[in-house]
Amino acid sequence: MVSKRFNKLPTKTKDLNSVSFDKILDTIKQNCTTKFDESVDLNFRINNKQKKNEVNLRTVVNLPGGTGKKTKVAVVCEEGKFQEAKDAKADIVGADDLIEKIKNGDLNFEKLICTPSMMIKLSKLGKVLGPKGLMPNPKLGTVTNDIPKAVSEAIAGQVEIRNDKDGNIGLSIGKKSFSDEKLLKNYLAVIEALEKEKSNLTIKGDLIKQAFVTSTMGVSYKIKLEKSF
Repeated sequence: MVSKRFNKLPTKTKDLNSVSFDKILDTIKQNCTTKFDESVDLNFRINNKQKKNEVNLRTVVNLPGGTGKKTKVAVVCEEGKFQEAKDAKADIVGADDLIEKIKNGDLNFEKLICTPSMMIKLSKLGKVLGPKGLMPNPKLGTVTNDIPKAVSEAIAGQVEIRNDKDGNIGLSIGKKSFSDEKLLKNYLAVIEALEKEKSNLTIKGDLIKQAFVTSTMGVSYKIKLEKSF
């Protein structure tokens, strides 16, 4: 059943012409009519179907304005690095004991960071961590000896960019309560990250087919990208 609140939102926005992100942002905020601080979300449809293989895009972006939510970070490392991780404000720190908890299904965190030497043991838990998107990855900066940097970036506002099997990417870039300037900076950081990934991929045609912006309980609008990539 559609709520009275939703019925008051604009209709047929999918038929509107695409506009630049900065010009539609005020409308997105006006559509945030719930009592909670809604997220501002981006969705991209990528050119996923290629003749030789599908595109598997996976990277991270550090949002300069943060995400507006706390990320619970766990660190698997040697005992000698425990204090480094704790000083960096990691929520959970451990070695073999933490690996055993994870093995038993205790996944009380949103981001997992691991040192290279401990990754040998942790890699055996692919069936537990993989489906949740929690397996540390050197490309994402979550397999590293620089624990303080990895933890601080995860806490500050690092989000993952990853397409599903249908070529869709979805991520939040902040909250309605964020200033327009902060949301625009986060948006541009995502676009820059996608442009960088395009240069690393062997792909025929543009990477991004369509782009959309919406809020948690709002309606979607097409975004006009400043340039094709």
